[in-house]
Amino acid sequence: MFFVAAKLIWFVIQPSTALILLLVAGIVIIGIGRPRAGILVVMLATTGLLVAGILPLGVLMTLPLENRFPRQEPDGPVTGIIVLGGGIDQSIGAARGVTTLTEAGERLTEAVALARRYPEARLVFTGGIASLTPEGPTESDAARRFFAEMGIPADRLTVEDQSRDTAENARFTKALVDPKPGERWLLVTSAWHMPRSVGCFRAVGWPVLAWPTDYRSAGPQDLTSLMPRASYGLTMVDVAAKEWVGLLAYRLTGRTDALFPAP
Repeated sequence: MFFVAAKLIWFVIQPSTALILLLVAGIVIIGIGRPRAGILVVMLATTGLLVAGILPLGVLMTLPLENRFPRQEPDGPVTGIIVLGGGIDQSIGAARGVTTLTEAGERLTEAVALARRYPEARLVFTGGIASLTPEGPTESDAARRFFAEMGIPADRLTVEDQSRDTAENARFTKALVDPKPGERWLLVTSAWHMPRSVGCFRAVGWPVLAWPTDYRSAGPQDLTSLMPRASYGLTMVDVAAKEWVGLLAYRLTGRTDALFPAP
């Protein structure tokens, strides 16, 4: 129920959608004979779109998330590498018969690099179907093919294919893998997603070492530049806003161990 509610609510309240709906509402208000109120709403929505799309608002929102967990070099043997789903486009890949990586595809390519760096470590991919309609191939199906194409032996790969969100990633993977005290497990996911991810794994009693990837910002210097295109700025605001809202929602529902997990 939480998963479905979160998907539906977020679709409406994510900044890019909310601002467009506000713009449409302003036009409707003008059309029904209230021009002053309608113009005010249109101006508010337009200003929001300009700020989110052109100014570095997304960078400002993303930097605290990406800087929260630097990479933690293990101080001993690595037991395993956990890769969170989200880096594969299931629908396009299934339709085209190929493995299609998303903007977060670096999660998978970095996992391959780590698997080669730590040849004795287990490789675990976790991710099922993240859409509202649980039909068709899972992200794990595509991950199996991707890792095989990258030369990772099938007997080295463990796949968890039932989870639909980050909390389930942590809970289902722990049940499948059964980690032991003292083991070192690297967690690979996008840097902006790392605080919530680590919080979820800690909440199920699994301490992991953060290995962030897929950075969307270079650092504070990005705050002095305009966004290269409005669509990118809006996307960056949407991604960051989802994480901040997710951190709050997950903490309120006990899915993480802290409001803003730290190293």
